[in-house]
Amino acid sequence: MQAIDLSGKRVLITQANDFMGPMLAEVFRELGAEVIADHSSLTDPERPAQLVAESGHIDVLLANLGIPAPTTAAVDVSDDEWQQAFAHMVDPLPRLTRALLPQMTERGSGKIILIGSASALRGIRRASTYSAARGAQLAYIQAVGVELAPKRIQVNAIAQNFVDNPTYFPPEVQANPAFQERLKREVPLGRLVSAREDAMFAAYLACEHANCFVGQIFPVCGGWVPR
Repeated sequence: MQAIDLSGKRVLITQANDFMGPMLAEVFRELGAEVIADHSSLTDPERPAQLVAESGHIDVLLANLGIPAPTTAAVDVSDDEWQQAFAHMVDPLPRLTRALLPQMTERGSGKIILIGSASALRGIRRASTYSAARGAQLAYIQAVGVELAPKRIQVNAIAQNFVDNPTYFPPEVQANPAFQERLKREVPLGRLVSAREDAMFAAYLACEHANCFVGQIFPVCGGWVPR
């Protein structure tokens, strides 16, 4: 099997300090990519296009978009909670894509990889806001992936859960005995997927060996999502 080689690729990672950002940056650099690690908020409608313009040539976008998940009962979800979730996780995605497409279309190559959530693939109590936003992300990726496939631009998503990261599974959560019992009960793997395992899969999707995947959603969750 050929090794993953990202030498010469320029990779933009959004929200690079949070969620999967730090490990994605580490792994992609190890594999030879030039990483542009952006830490800015993308809630300003003008910021995604500005970021793309500042970054110049981009071969791969890692749309790493996450927030601490609200746990509000559906009857109590406010308009503000709903709008904030979509403003942080959904709205930046089409803005980034629109800004990137002209250069990727001109070259006839490019990768857009969403780091999303499997919460959109399986019902979770008290997660209606978060799951709805994550579901909108995945639906967008599927539609755009099919649309852009003839242009040789591959758009896909990782739908993850139970992956080791500081946004959703900080050390204090992992150390809780109740959480360890939950892992054994709900996750066939019996442990969290490591951050490196997840980032290496993203690196595979970013390399030339994965050009056959378009508009696909890949659950990375230790078997939590039934297949």
